[in-house]
Amino acid sequence: MQNALHLDKANGKVFGVCSGLAAWSNIDATLIRLGFVATTLLGFGLPLLLYIAIALFAD
Repeated sequence: MQNALHLDKANGKVFGVCSGLAAWSNIDATLIRLGFVATTLLGFGLPLLLYIAIALFAD
């Protein structure tokens, strides 16, 4: 397990945030992506802002 969160652009779909979170937490990237979509739909877009913040500040 890595100590710091890094974007995984090689395995990522857009910015590599979900695949980076998956590598950091040892969870399948598909589960992270599904969770992100579900929370974005239920959270009225707030997780989308968090995704963008992680994409800008990680690495």
